Amino acid sequence: MALSPLVLILVLPFVASLAMVVVRGGRESATWITGATMVACLALAISLYPSVSSGNVVRHQIEWIPSLGLNFTLRMDGFAWIFAVLVSGIGVLVVMYARYYISAEDPVRRFYLFFLAFSGAMLGVVLAGNLILLVVFWELTSIFSFLLIGYWHHLQAARDGARMAMTITGMGGLALLAGVLLLGHIVGSYDLDVVLRSGDLIRSHELYVPALLLILLGTLTKSAQFPFQFWLPNAMAAPTPVSAFLHSATMVKAGVFLMARLWPVLAGTPEWFMIVGIAGMASLVLGAYLAMFQHDLKGLLAYSTISHLGLITLLLSLGSPLAAVAAIFHMINHATFKASLFMAAGIIDHETGTRDLRRLSGLFRYMPITGTLAMVASAAMAGVPLLNGFLSKEMFFAEAVETHADSWLDTAAPYAAVLGSALAVTYSLRLIHSIFLGTPPESFPREPHEPPFWMRFPVMFLVVACLVIGTIPALTIGPFLHVAVSSALGAATPQYSLAIWHGFNIPLMMSVVALVCGALLYFVAGNYLERSERPLLLGRIDGQRIFERVMVAISWRWARLIEEIFGTTRLQPQMRLVVAAAFVAGAAAVFAIGLDLTSDRGGTVDLAFTGLWGVGVTCAIAAAYLAKFHRLAALALLGGTGLVTCLTFVWLSAPDLAATQLVVEIVTTVLILLGLRWLPKRSPALAEPGDWSLRLRRFRDLAIAVIAGLGMTVVSYAVMTRTPPETIASFFLEKAYAEGGGRNVVNVILVDFRGFDTLGEITVLGIVALSVFALLRRFRPAPDTIERPEQQLIQRSFDEAEPNTEAEATKEEYLYVPSVIMQWMFPVIIVLAAYLFLRGHDAPGGGFAAGVAMAAGFILQYMAAGTVWVEDRLRILPVAWIGGGLLLAAFTGAAAILFGDSFLNSYFRYVELPLIGKVPLASATFFDLGVFSLVVGATVLMLIAIAHQSIRRLRAARLGEERQRWN
Repeated sequence: MALSPLVLILVLPFVASLAMVVVRGGRESATWITGATMVACLALAISLYPSVSSGNVVRHQIEWIPSLGLNFTLRMDGFAWIFAVLVSGIGVLVVMYARYYISAEDPVRRFYLFFLAFSGAMLGVVLAGNLILLVVFWELTSIFSFLLIGYWHHLQAARDGARMAMTITGMGGLALLAGVLLLGHIVGSYDLDVVLRSGDLIRSHELYVPALLLILLGTLTKSAQFPFQFWLPNAMAAPTPVSAFLHSATMVKAGVFLMARLWPVLAGTPEWFMIVGIAGMASLVLGAYLAMFQHDLKGLLAYSTISHLGLITLLLSLGSPLAAVAAIFHMINHATFKASLFMAAGIIDHETGTRDLRRLSGLFRYMPITGTLAMVASAAMAGVPLLNGFLSKEMFFAEAVETHADSWLDTAAPYAAVLGSALAVTYSLRLIHSIFLGTPPESFPREPHEPPFWMRFPVMFLVVACLVIGTIPALTIGPFLHVAVSSALGAATPQYSLAIWHGFNIPLMMSVVALVCGALLYFVAGNYLERSERPLLLGRIDGQRIFERVMVAISWRWARLIEEIFGTTRLQPQMRLVVAAAFVAGAAAVFAIGLDLTSDRGGTVDLAFTGLWGVGVTCAIAAAYLAKFHRLAALALLGGTGLVTCLTFVWLSAPDLAATQLVVEIVTTVLILLGLRWLPKRSPALAEPGDWSLRLRRFRDLAIAVIAGLGMTVVSYAVMTRTPPETIASFFLEKAYAEGGGRNVVNVILVDFRGFDTLGEITVLGIVALSVFALLRRFRPAPDTIERPEQQLIQRSFDEAEPNTEAEATKEEYLYVPSVIMQWMFPVIIVLAAYLFLRGHDAPGGGFAAGVAMAAGFILQYMAAGTVWVEDRLRILPVAWIGGGLLLAAFTGAAAILFGDSFLNSYFRYVELPLIGKVPLASATFFDLGVFSLVVGATVLMLIAIAHQSIRRLRAARLGEERQRWN
């Protein structure tokens, strides 16, 4: 079964970004892969136009938790279609442009990897048919924009800009999530179609205002609207292709896109009008005013983006359908002229070596074609007639003079519109005059010249679009705009005209006033703007400085204060607080609801089982008592408790859990034991027998451990001695073989019925392994562990041997006979792991148990032969094992979508094999193989991190010896 075009549009960028990691190649291959991906997304979007143009909504839904309204739903109507075309279409042009802009010395593949993932995230925002899914992709745009803005991470400005963008938009994303949860609670569903049909219910609900505030906090931060506008100019440290893409079709457009998407259900109230209107008006005027004073070309364009997005926001605040039409139209127009201007700015910077307006002049004689294109795009930005920017601005003026509410904001709207437009004319004229007109300077940092044709082609294409839309709008953009507007506004879609000439009217006069006043302002104050170092009146208000001070206050004052009150550098007090807090939370719930310890199952007490658990409890209490003072003894006692747990599973007829518990217990015990080797020795002061304070501390910690353990025991007993009113056990017993193809019900649950949970768990395991590795890379052994243990003082450790003295070192190796036996066990353990894996679907075993068993074989090799010997002979790539396992598990689950089923749905059938006959084969086996690979990789990665401490220890010892010789 073919994949839905919506799924392909969304998945292709992410798959291609992964290809950048897996497939090795040069600059050209990366460019072609990225360009082909964006062209494919554009073609798929265009292919859906006949469906959306007829008023249909194209949907694709994969059920996840239907009872909670959580489904993977993709939805494309006309409004989503126009944005999908903008994202993919401008993406194609940006890739073409980046081919010439990004230097061959830069990590090109990494740029395209981030670019593709960012494009996929934005397409996800546009196509999401479920509000929770929309928030997920919303946050992904913040993450990948952080990586793109900080692409040149060797620059301080790039790091600061990326951090600021991530902080502001991430904070807004959390607010958006809370607002979406409230919206779903009001409506009773997170499905976008249901939400869009519930406007009256939402506006009349008591939670409308909190939901509105939270959602607007998310949208205004994302679109850099007042008072969160300061992060966008600092993001200009990103490469220019990123800036062009981010400002025109992605990231900052996501905020206004969501406001327009939810306009039918959130707009039309005084709260919406005031909040959105004030933010939009302030951004419109403030952004245009600050743009005039910028000396950096990209900085000027960044503030102009804030201003134009403020124009769109102000239009959306009015609550008028015609204003919403103008807002959507200006989103399209802004994408064309702003992308072309940013790419022109990149060409100027690329060819001259600077983008400082004070160092650029008379460039038209060197770059006439680029100059002409930039002038036309600037004129479109200024709203000059016969260009697309003029049409949407005239619609803006027409709506600004209409009375939508009896308030000062509505009265001020026409004046703000004219003022913002006049300032736009001023900074557009400054851009044209400062760069292309006037007398050229004596020299440029580089000799300017026209760029290659294909670098200039995207700018030409977009400028032609500005001209064509501006001259014949009804024939070019008209049908597409109508499709977008009718789907976004529904029954509220008004009648509107895209004619160039509407006669002599107030909007035309406002346009003339804005053009004339803006031109006069530049000719009067142009020289002052060139010389000024900071904006007049607002020069001392620096958003970046305010942000930095707030961050310093949070991290150095508030965080330090909290750390002083609750924090500690010692692990034991932290664990004490965690355990105590967990106990208090559990006890509060038990006392509030009550706990009945009477059993409804009856039966007699098994003395043997009770004795077994007596041993386990004794080991646990003794381990808690000795943990701080006798680490090895405590670890051995904990192993005894784990063994009792393993025997309990056997006693209760759960061999699968017993096998997993056994191998996990062995591996974790050995890993912890290896880690204990590098901890500092216990302080002699802790062993003083007469110190009553130490004894009290020991009994206090013991009491906390015993009380918490008894509490958990009581709750577990109450649960396990009752028969629940409804049980799902019969369902799994009946369906395990019929639908999962396995007789081992536990394994079928893990890899089929609850496969999504397992995927999440192995993902967490991989993250934990990477975190342990990252932490131990910076860990250095305690000084008192540098010397060899007492057992090895007589004989040399194999780790000390140089490669050319291996034979000699082998003869003197510590514990020679056990090490040989452990080396011989490696192939046996491999066979055991394969056996556990292959039988796991029908008998005790499975991918997790097999992976841990396989990891035990590697542990034995490290213990027997040492770090250097093992890594010289075994090419262990644990990160590849982790990534490959996670990808295999995810792709196995995604393969079910090809057959029209839900994610991670398993298939089972018998396969006829030569000489063997019929063999059962389930697709969940490949999922289990991914689990196996990830478990092996994660365990071995942690093992390597611990084992490498021995190498660091030897280096430290040798360094100490050298220092002694020199001294």
